[in-house]
Amino acid sequence: CDELRQRMAEIVDRMDVPDHCRTTFSTYHDEQLKKQGNADYFITSGDKIRFFFEKGVFDDKGEFIVPKQQSLNKVGHALHAYEALYKKVTHSPKVQGIAKKLGLVNPVILQSMYIFKQPGIGGEVTPHQDATFLYTEPLGRVMGLWIALEDATVNNGCLWFIPGSQSSGISRRMVRTPKGSFPLTDFIGREPTYDEDKFVAAPVKKGGVVLIHGEVVHRSAENTSEDSRHVYTFHIMEALDTRWSPDNWLQPTEELPFPPLYTK
Repeated sequence: CDELRQRMAEIVDRMDVPDHCRTTFSTYHDEQLKKQGNADYFITSGDKIRFFFEKGVFDDKGEFIVPKQQSLNKVGHALHAYEALYKKVTHSPKVQGIAKKLGLVNPVILQSMYIFKQPGIGGEVTPHQDATFLYTEPLGRVMGLWIALEDATVNNGCLWFIPGSQSSGISRRMVRTPKGSFPLTDFIGREPTYDEDKFVAAPVKKGGVVLIHGEVVHRSAENTSEDSRHVYTFHIMEALDTRWSPDNWLQPTEELPFPPLYTK
């Protein structure tokens, strides 16, 4: 955990942020369309390591108004491919063992992210299902592995789930719009309003792993505490007899096809 955090600190220290890339990340429906979909930086980040910032960390001139290390929402989406330490963890015997116990025959890695959940400003992640963004036919082929690099508590923004919600399908999809149109992505359907009382907190200790079914409804609150909540997370898909939607924002490329999880 500490090695992953140290390596990320080094990456952020060396980060060069072009002005046009100062993109704020948000999970609110309309803001997603405006700020993610409109940003080519986001939609072309699947095979790269790119930087996504919290709201309010730049002034009107695009200069940092908080320390650089505390400005980021996340780094994604190909740490597993291009950063040796993250690649090692992603393909570790423990991770491969989990996949084998779950009966996965040909799991591939879709994407990876380092999420910071900064103290005081770490933004809320509204209720969603990962399969909204990572859609397959049939459903039920995508799983997230969420590794806590620090204690994740109710105070610093741990995950909350609606138990059993993975059984009800998905309520919306994020899809690429036709080439040449704007915004670059759109939503089919809308996220319903969920009963807050149905959410159950899932705090986890440093070093713990949470497995996230692609259709389970989950969220995390703002981090109003003085403690960060760093996480390394990645998604895998059972590729056997599965169709990856060509409408998903994330697409394999010649430079980076979805790599197999199993190394032997």
